[in-house]
Parts: sequence; structure tokens; C-alpha cells
Amino acid sequence: MYFHQHFVTPKGAGAIRSYAMARKLIARGHSVIMVCGSAQGGTTGLDGPFVKGQRRGMVDGIDVIELDLGYSNSDSFAKRIKTFVGFAARSARIALTESYDLVFATTTPLTAGIPGILARWLRGKPFVFEVRDLWPELPRAMGVITNPVILWAMGVLEWVSYRSAHRVIGLSPGIVKGIEARGVKPERIAMIPNGCDLDIFNGELEAWRPEGIAASDLMVVFAGTHGVANGLDAVLDAAAVLKQRGRADIKLLLIGNGKLKPSLQARAQFLVLDNVVFHDPVTKNRLAGLMQSTDIGMQILANVPAFYYGTSPNKFFDYIAAGLPVLNNYPGWLANMIKQEDCGYAVPPDDPVAFADALEQAAGERDRLRAMGENGKRVAIKEFDRQLLSDRFVDWIEGRPVDVEARV
Repeated sequence: MYFHQHFVTPKGAGAIRSYAMARKLIARGHSVIMVCGSAQGGTTGLDGPFVKGQRRGMVDGIDVIELDLGYSNSDSFAKRIKTFVGFAARSARIALTESYDLVFATTTPLTAGIPGILARWLRGKPFVFEVRDLWPELPRAMGVITNPVILWAMGVLEWVSYRSAHRVIGLSPGIVKGIEARGVKPERIAMIPNGCDLDIFNGELEAWRPEGIAASDLMVVFAGTHGVANGLDAVLDAAAVLKQRGRADIKLLLIGNGKLKPSLQARAQFLVLDNVVFHDPVTKNRLAGLMQSTDIGMQILANVPAFYYGTSPNKFFDYIAAGLPVLNNYPGWLANMIKQEDCGYAVPPDDPVAFADALEQAAGERDRLRAMGENGKRVAIKEFDRQLLSDRFVDWIEGRPVDVEARV
């Protein structure tokens, strides 16, 4: 029984980690029931009507239960909390009534762990808990949640989730250390980061560019959520510097949706940043085609120290899977990797001049960009191949030891 509120298949727009892990579980002889909500821009693979608030069907061998609980990054804080709590409550009922042998739950949100906790203590089921972001540490560091009562309650839920789980998965070095800091023994934790879908990004693809970006332009892409955590004003700041320098040949493409997209578009219009192009989200396969004609992928986050080692962003792994050099604008484990492997540019946070300088440098060294991209792809194949990581995932689910050494 696999709980992931934001489950998406490759036919939707969004991260497909849970789809890939479920498919690997099936390939290794398991059956999987996936319990999820309805995400904006995503697709679960089901299209029938909801009956009593849910619909159910087989999707590529996965038994999917989709709850009629829509979610969007653009939702208000109160609406998102209501959706998270609603998903946890309805998932708990499923966890207490369905037939299964092991329960797995993945964040975010942290409330995803509630059905696993109940299955562990009320039904005696083995429970594996996956942590994609440290809560409440990240919301506290970002200032998104300041109410001390809510932070205390989240801290209690975090502690209970970790202590209830027989095994825990962290997606980055900082997440693993954060779990250990809550008293979980290291031998119960495995680091299994997000992976590279090499088959998707290196198949038969139709390369394309959005209208307004010429074939000769240096096209620099950010593909992901336009939310508070993403800090995309840094891209507009750099674009303003490039415009001032007259570099109309460098185009910055922001593809996706999110709470701050309207304000980012308004700011770009106010500053007349015609070197910034906004685009709606696209499916994974369509994104792979875009990557074929992209020069650089942007890994952008707000300058929050908790992000430096505490995130494992899907977009970074998509970029290197596609053989793109990466421009990263915050320190941490990914910036270290970029420097060590010479697979892109690591610039300091909150420094639009350094950001613009790196892009101008890139525009003048197209041959080196290709070499950087190949360096990144070698790392993708050696360390982050989704097939390799999903096998490690299933080994851990099955109770086998895995290599938990983390690149830092």
C-alpha cells in the first residue's frame, strides 16, 4: 500500500518518482495499491467518474485509488492545509480496511505519514517512510509557518512518523542527517535521491523551442514550480542585468505553474524583460523534447540555508539526464557536485551580476557547454540512473541492506 498525495504518471506534468518506484516493485514481483489525490497539471492515469469521492483502476499495472482532493501550489495556505488533512484522514480509513502486507508513505506533506503510523500500530504492518523535505524545519526556515502551536504539532508528528517506521528513506544528505538528529539509528536510514529518467530523455524525441526564442539564442530553462521556495525573482534580476548589457541573444524560459507565476509575469512585464519567456507546464515526454534544444538548465531556489543540503530537486536530475549543463544559484551538495564534475556553473545566491556573468560566459563557450553536458550525463548514468536507484529502493523495502553512502 503506497501513499503519495501528488502521484503523477509520465503523461502528466510533474515528478514521476513514485510511478517509477511502483513499476519497479511490480517488476520485482509485488503488487501495488497507490493512494493519491488529484494534482493540478498532473494525471494519475484515471479518467472515469468519482464515486463517493474516489475512483479506482489499473494504470500500467498499478492499482490506483485517486481521491477527489484537488491540489495546486497556487492554493491558499488554509486550503492546502485542509487538503492535506483531508487526504490523511481518508487515507487512514483505507489503511485500516484494505488488504496488504506492507505500507509505504512519502512526503510531502508530512501528514502523509499518518496512515502509515496507524497501519503500524493498529494493524501491525511493516511501515517504510520516505522523507522528501524536512518538515517542520523547511517551513520554519522559510518563514511560511510561524505559529508555534502548529510548528510544535508538526514536530510531534515528525517524531512519531520516524519512530513508527521500521525503515526510513531520505532523498538528500541533509535530510538523512536531519532524520538522524531526531534519534533514528543510521542503520534504519537509506539515502535514495531522485533519479534520472535516461530512457525518457534520450529516446526518439522531437526537439522544439517556444515561440519567441530563435535557434541561435542561448536558451536557458527552468522547468518546475513557480512558488515561494523556488526564488525565481533571481532569474528576473539576472535578466534585467542582461537586458542592460544588451544581450538579447540570451533567453530565459520559465516553464511551469505556481502561486507566484502571476506576480513574476507582472514584474517581467513592468521591467520590459523581453528576454524572459513564460510557458505552461508540459508532459514529461514533451519536456524531454524541449531539453533537446536547450543549452542550460537552471537549478534555482530561494537563499534558505536549509535548502543547501536538504533538497533533492527533480529538475536537476532531468537536466543531467538530458545531457545539459546546469546553472545552480545556491551552495550545498548539488553545487559541490557541479564543481567537482565540471557539469555547469555554481554562482552565489542573491548575486544577479554573477548570474548574468555566468550566462554571458556560457554564450561565448558553446563547445564547452556540450562537454559539461556530457560530464553531467556520465554522473547521471553512474550514480543517478532511475533503474539503479529503483532497484535499491525495492531492496530497502524488502528488508535488504543497501549502500547508504551519500555524496556530499
